[in-house]
Amino acid sequence: QEPLVESGGGLVQAGGSLILSCAASIRFWDYGNLAWFRQAPGTERKFVAAIDWNGDTYYPDPVTGRFTISRDDAKNMFYLHMNSLKPEDTAVYYCAAGRVAGTRHVENYDYWGQGTQVTVSS
Repeated sequence: QEPLVESGGGLVQAGGSLILSCAASIRFWDYGNLAWFRQAPGTERKFVAAIDWNGDTYYPDPVTGRFTISRDDAKNMFYLHMNSLKPEDTAVYYCAAGRVAGTRHVENYDYWGQGTQVTVSS
């Protein structure tokens, strides 16, 4: 069983919205710092959003005000709500889980999903 599995990607027009979901088989009690990253072709994986055990959220400037990360610990799920999507948001989106609160660094996350493609057309 995969530790994290993403769903919800797809094709959307600029200005539209998508919700990505991540289903976890790991225990949030142990790896409760949850995040989303994205990777466009030929680029490095980049931080998109994180939420820690306390529910505090973290975003980089390019998505602040447009994206929202949330979690449902009872269901072992977390989500990325994406609004006002732009063509530059096109990428493969990955969910991740780790033990370091609010970190934006790939190396601080212990578990990763396989990714889901998000394509935003202009």
